[in-house]
Order: sequence, then C-alpha cells, then structure tokens
Amino acid sequence: MATRAAVAAPRVLRRFFCTNSASSSPSFPFIPPPPTGAAPAPTRPTAEPNTNLFVSGLSKRTTTEKLREEFSKFGVVTHARVVTDRVSGYSKGFGFVQYSTIEEAQKGIEGMDGKFLDGWVIFAEYARPRPPPGQFVNNNTTQYGRQLS
Repeated sequence: MATRAAVAAPRVLRRFFCTNSASSSPSFPFIPPPPTGAAPAPTRPTAEPNTNLFVSGLSKRTTTEKLREEFSKFGVVTHARVVTDRVSGYSKGFGFVQYSTIEEAQKGIEGMDGKFLDGWVIFAEYARPRPPPGQFVNNNTTQYGRQLS
C-alpha cells in the first residue's frame, strides 16, 4: 500500500513517502542545516564526580530491586531508589543509585548510560547536590506567595 501511495503521489511529495537513501535529498525538509557561524548549543552543566548517580528515563515497570541489580554489575551499590508517585505508586521515571567509591560510580555511568532497562533507554549521570533548605531554586519567581526583598 505504501508503494502504491508513493507511485501515485506527485514527484514533490514522493520523498515524504520513500524511506531509502537514494530517493531522499541530502537536505531533508524537516531538518535544516545548522546556520553558518552559529555557536554550539549550550550544554547542561555537569555535576562534580561523586558516589551518587541520577538515573533518568526509567520505565514505570522498573523497581528499586531491578535498578540495584543492574547497577551492581559495576560495583558495590550501597543504596538504590526509584522515585515513585505517592498516590499511584508508579515510578516517576527517575531514581538514584549510590556506590561505595567514585571509581565504581564512574564504571556505573560508563556501563549503564544510554543502555536499555525494561525496554527503555536510560541515562546515568552524577547527581547534583540538593540546594540547602529555604534556598530558592528559581530566583525569578516567588515561592508560596512570599515576596523577595
């Protein structure tokens, strides 16, 4: 059916239906080339190396036990936790893994970052430290109706 649609479509629209590289033009209409002289995209600041890892992209089926089991292949896991919703009990899609040494944490990142876990690609990176209590995360907005002075 897709072949018939590609044959019946006008030549201009044929590249939308064809998936082979021979019929695709090098400048695909939905992905414009980067502008010349443009600065590279800003990257997120990375956290200092520590033993605590932030793991994102987790499936709703991933449990704390499964997270601990997969990351323990790269070192001694002292603590693992999948963050869950208080009401439903389902995973929020992220969690934390803590190793006993920084070297093991580095091996855990190298071994699990970009890998599949329960059918989803997960990302592992060093966890950023939590801000001290009472400090605003976003200074542009007020918190709980209090005015910044």
